[in-house]
Amino acid sequence: MAYFINDDCIACGLCLEECPVEAISEGEDKYVINPDLCTDCGSCLDICPTEAPQPMDE
Repeated sequence: MAYFINDDCIACGLCLEECPVEAISEGEDKYVINPDLCTDCGSCLDICPTEAPQPMDE
């Protein structure tokens, strides 16, 4: 199950640097996670000050 970044994202960029598989990129108003690359490691959630990355329901 991949993660997605919700609207709580403040675009600080911490998750971008933390992602070991480079699944995160800068979007228009927040960062986004490519679900095809995400390995569900949770590193982005661990580093995020607003807990914006969340598991995607399948």
